Parts: sequence; C-alpha cells; structure tokens
Amino acid sequence: MNKQLLLDNLRCIPDWPIKGVNFRDITTLFKNAECLKEIADTMVDMYKDKGITKIVGIESRGFVMSSAVAIRLGAGVVLCRKPGKLPCATVQQSYAKEYGMDTIEIHADAINDKDVILLHDDLLATGGTMEAACKLVKKFHPKKIYCNFIIELDSEFPKARKAFEDEGIEVTSLLQF
Repeated sequence: MNKQLLLDNLRCIPDWPIKGVNFRDITTLFKNAECLKEIADTMVDMYKDKGITKIVGIESRGFVMSSAVAIRLGAGVVLCRKPGKLPCATVQQSYAKEYGMDTIEIHADAINDKDVILLHDDLLATGGTMEAACKLVKKFHPKKIYCNFIIELDSEFPKARKAFEDEGIEVTSLLQF
C-alpha cells in the first residue's frame, strides 16, 4: 500500500469539532480516484482469502468503501444506520456516547449464521460505534466477524483496538496516528 499517497491527500482540520482535536477528513481521499483505488485495492488484498460474504458499512462514510470492496470480493453490503432510515423491520443496538446515548440498526433479514462479516468504518477512535455494531451483528450469530478502518487513532485511544481483539475479532486499519 502506498501510505504516503494517502497521507499526502488526507485533510487534517485543526481544532474541529472542538479545540484540541485534529479532525482527519477522509473525504479528500474519496474524491481522489488514485486514493480511492489504493484504499480499495488494499482492502481487497487484506480480505480476499477470508471468505467474506457481507460487508457492513457504518453510516455514513463506511458506506463508500463497503460497496467498492464488496463488488470485488463478491460479497453483499449491509447498511448500519441511525434509527428511522431503513424501511423494513430492524434489529437495534443502543450505546453510550460522550454526551448521551445513540442507537444503530440494520435490517432484521440482513445477516444469517452462514455469513462471514466485515464491519467497516472510516475511523477508530474510542471504538464506541464499532463496539455497538459488533454487538448488533453478533445477534445474528455469523460464522466470523472482522473489523476494518481507514484510520486508527491508536496513540490517542490505545485501548480501542484491544477491546475488539479481546473478543476474538481481528482488527485492521490502513493508517495509524
């Protein structure tokens, strides 16, 4: 993987959304065709031999790469969304955030016990959203779950990855800060 290409095209916005936070804006990677291809190629290489049957993209930036990679892996895509966005029966998982509670959901018929799931989101910081997504997917009893991120803030949140690995979930990320 050409990490330098991705780093050179990743926008960092200092003091957003609050002072002291350096926001890593991956939309600059998505708008660059070479970066988009580099991310997709790398993810496909990481997961081509894992038997992935479905990729669960977490709202909303997780949707972008989920679709691109699923096509190449011959897998389906499952959308993990905020409540009220999916039209059929759903399964929900609530979780604590810094300033309150949030909920995510997927369609009740989206996953089965024969599936091998790759959960994908853009960023691993505290891990709260992905932890909720893992709990949600586990309700369907899939064969295996993997987690992937484009960016991991491991120097700021070193315990986030460990929480998943302690559950037996393999975690990969393309860029670490």
